[in-house]
Amino acid sequence: MKLEDFGMDTITLPGPLEAKLAAIRDAGFTQVMLSASDLASHPGGEAAAIRAVRESGLRVTGLQVLRDFEGLAGRLHEYKVDVAKSMLEMAQGVGAPLLLVCSTTSAHAVVDFDAQVADLRKLAMLAVPLGVKIAYEGLSWGRFVDDLPGAWARVRKADRSNLGLALDSFHFLAKETPLDALDDVYPNKLFFVQLSDFMWSAPPTAEERRETARHLRVFPGEGAHSDALAELIRALDRLGYEGDYSFEVFNDDYQQMQPALVAERARRSVEWITSHVSRRSLPVRRSTTSAVARGHAR
Repeated sequence: MKLEDFGMDTITLPGPLEAKLAAIRDAGFTQVMLSASDLASHPGGEAAAIRAVRESGLRVTGLQVLRDFEGLAGRLHEYKVDVAKSMLEMAQGVGAPLLLVCSTTSAHAVVDFDAQVADLRKLAMLAVPLGVKIAYEGLSWGRFVDDLPGAWARVRKADRSNLGLALDSFHFLAKETPLDALDDVYPNKLFFVQLSDFMWSAPPTAEERRETARHLRVFPGEGAHSDALAELIRALDRLGYEGDYSFEVFNDDYQQMQPALVAERARRSVEWITSHVSRRSLPVRRSTTSAVARGHAR
């Protein structure tokens, strides 16, 4: 693994969009996961934000995040469809290949697996004309989907080529999801991986997981789950994942630091990962994995 395999989420960094992009680039990264709020809140408007992204020279890996989409009905559903359309158009405009979607936490969502699947299928179909993929992740405090197996069950049932999974290491570790949960996932349906750690044992309640996730994450190599995180990355490699990794590290302390200092911590995290995890995969295994993945594709 090398620096080019990794990027940063703008939401990890403090400051205006241009300062975030510059810090990411100057730290040696070549890719960025964009927060929609960084584009929508730009003082020059969305067009100016898109121009800043293009001028940065960073490759955009995705746009985040659409929340609380699946399982709603009536006007709430119509409202969320309008929001989704706006975000998909923003993703297309900035050249983002995928839109990140988090499992619902809404008290208004229905406990209906098939309805949730139908909504994800509908979202994927809305994204097709724009050339955008949908990467669905299970929040560890999600109302119905709070782990990788739950997210995968819905993605698999929806069965759309542009609908896949996003895996966030925080949620994976916080829920103490076993590594063998990855065994059921088709490699070509894992679209994106976000990395972070935290300082203590797995939070026992959804509320504690939410608070830790939003305020107290740290970079890989800085937290209490280094061995488990390294094993997760190795397992992803064995699975055949060859996509992007990005650091999504919500931390209130980092929001009070200069963007360059936070980006440098991310660069040190890459060094920690590469010293603990080596992509030793053989070309033969890669070819075999790709063949299996193609066999599962629509």
